[in-house]
Amino acid sequence: MTTIYDVLRRPLVTEKSNYQLSELNQYTFVVSNDATKAMVKEAIETIFDVSVTRVNIIRTPAKRSVRARSRRLSIRKPGVKKAIITLVDGDSIEVFEGVQ
Repeated sequence: MTTIYDVLRRPLVTEKSNYQLSELNQYTFVVSNDATKAMVKEAIETIFDVSVTRVNIIRTPAKRSVRARSRRLSIRKPGVKKAIITLVDGDSIEVFEGVQ
């Protein structure tokens, strides 16, 4: 059994998530692999005290790459599960305030 603090791993800050934050009021987090939409919604509303409109979950696949020097060593980057959270207009999360 996971607690609400185990559901959210870290905020994801990229160019795309920065655009979603400023234009669409959407926040992106990396979540645990067994997290569901209901678990993510409950965790966000409890931890940050905001109202969540919608939760979208994306599972990115693992990727393999080859080391540049030797061309022999294959490196596997693990897949992650991301959650895009849409908040009610007027609400914001302070974790992302310095990014804007």
